[in-house]
Amino acid sequence: MIRFLILLGVAGLAAAPFAQASDLTLASAPTKTHLLELYTSEGCSSCPPAEAWLSDLQKEHGLWHDFVPLAFHVDYWDRLGWKDPFASKQWTARQYAYSAAWKSSSVYTPGFVLDGQEWRRRSVPDASQESVGVLRLSLAQNGTVRAKFAPASANGEKLELHLARLGFGQNIHVKAGENSGRKLQHDFVVLGLTSGPLTDGAAELPLPAAKASTNGGRQAIAAWVTKTGQLEPIQAVGGWLP
Repeated sequence: MIRFLILLGVAGLAAAPFAQASDLTLASAPTKTHLLELYTSEGCSSCPPAEAWLSDLQKEHGLWHDFVPLAFHVDYWDRLGWKDPFASKQWTARQYAYSAAWKSSSVYTPGFVLDGQEWRRRSVPDASQESVGVLRLSLAQNGTVRAKFAPASANGEKLELHLARLGFGQNIHVKAGENSGRKLQHDFVVLGLTSGPLTDGAAELPLPAAKASTNGGRQAIAAWVTKTGQLEPIQAVGGWLP
């Protein structure tokens, strides 16, 4: 198993001093890394095929470099009799915020979002050629994540860093609701999320703790930069946790 992921090239070589004394160092390419979000629920009978497709992205060569996938479990289907252990009102609010931005009156699952836009295709996103800048992360042994973003063009806009912990191989036996009796496996599931401002392109945040208990399985980290108060990502990076 690869325990350290370092995306090299010019950006990676320039990051060497930044990476010292770290458990993990990640760097995006200068071109945009897509952020692919899935809104899902264990209480939705249409969601398991979408989650299976998302799980298969682990086999894709472009994982973490060309695209970073996330699965946000929403809580509005809990009313059908099964409480999704990974669901959060915060993730539901995030989906509703997207819906409002798109001037839509509803939300649904499974729902995909690619770079802040509703995405109805179920195919691997093409690698972007858009130059947006390099996002670097460094994880220290104490769980502190240091980030540095060097945008392709500086325009003085206020920026924000978002940092997620992702879980894999989460096996759940659903005992009620639309998926009653099914054994589901979740990958790329968001276990925790934290955000903070970038000051002079830099931020320091704790690696978010898991909000839900897990049954083992490997984990990953994902980060992305937005304009302050906005949803659309500018750049993203991700990789496996050691």
